[in-house]
Amino acid sequence: MLNYFRTHRDSALMLGALLFLIAAMLRPTVPVKHNIYSYMLVADITQSMNTEDTVLNNKKVSRMVYMQKMMHEIIAGLPCGNKVSIAPFAGVSVAPLYNPIEVCDNYAAIQDTIDHLEWRMAWSGNSRIRDSLLSIARSLRAFPEPAQVVYFTDGEEAPRLHAFNTRDLTGFQGADGWLIVGMGSIKGAPIPKYSEKNQLIGYWSNDSFALQPGIAQISEQNIGTRNDNVANGEDDRFVSKLDEEYLKSLTKEVGADYVRGDNLQSVLHAMALQKPARRDIAPFGIHWILALLGGLVLLSAYLPKHPLGILKHRWMLFRSKA
Repeated sequence: MLNYFRTHRDSALMLGALLFLIAAMLRPTVPVKHNIYSYMLVADITQSMNTEDTVLNNKKVSRMVYMQKMMHEIIAGLPCGNKVSIAPFAGVSVAPLYNPIEVCDNYAAIQDTIDHLEWRMAWSGNSRIRDSLLSIARSLRAFPEPAQVVYFTDGEEAPRLHAFNTRDLTGFQGADGWLIVGMGSIKGAPIPKYSEKNQLIGYWSNDSFALQPGIAQISEQNIGTRNDNVANGEDDRFVSKLDEEYLKSLTKEVGADYVRGDNLQSVLHAMALQKPARRDIAPFGIHWILALLGGLVLLSAYLPKHPLGILKHRWMLFRSKA
């Protein structure tokens, strides 16, 4: 074998590189003991998430599109063994579409779920984030194993909070380790209004977000119902902004954590600090190691047989001429 390698060096290296690459294509794994995370990714699908004040690939996009892109990349980066549930939020409730499922076995299904998140899925026009925390806690108790929460929202409470409609969370427990990700910009932009066929028909007016006076605020059915007005001009448009101060205050109140969602790495770092569901043996993919070895072997086929000797010889020549 050694004699054949010496006399047919290039062919042997090419064959070795091919074998490494074929092995990488089979995506082999080895069992490794590590932390297993289980997540419920909560997606705000209310109409304020249609606001176009985020940038993706140098183009303005809606908060919804930006959130979907971030969720796609988070799922793509999770190791096998971790589990994820997708849960849309609207009104006062959060609705997990399924219990946390393993990311590698169900990768296409999870990514397809994210692709289909949109405002027309919403079952209510209101956006009551404080109340939704109680709904999240109830959903987590129904899961077969512990899960951490990553909540993507712009912090837009509709109707605006005041003494009559602010949920008291003094005794709320269970948000330890939850992560709220703020979507949108501080500058803000008007909220587009779409038809049921998803066609732009205007922008929500300031009157649409006016608080109802008096006793109507106490009624659960009537609380903060948006009217159907469309802004008549730019000055009449309601400007939606990332309410970062409110989200920071809310997370501090319930013992959760907050991170602005303008940077994927910041979100991933914050998620890495969350508590794992358990520690268990899970498959670890080594295909990238085999592909790297195949590339190195292929590269070595184009190097001279004695590269160090050649470099030493050229160095000696350079010194003698100097």
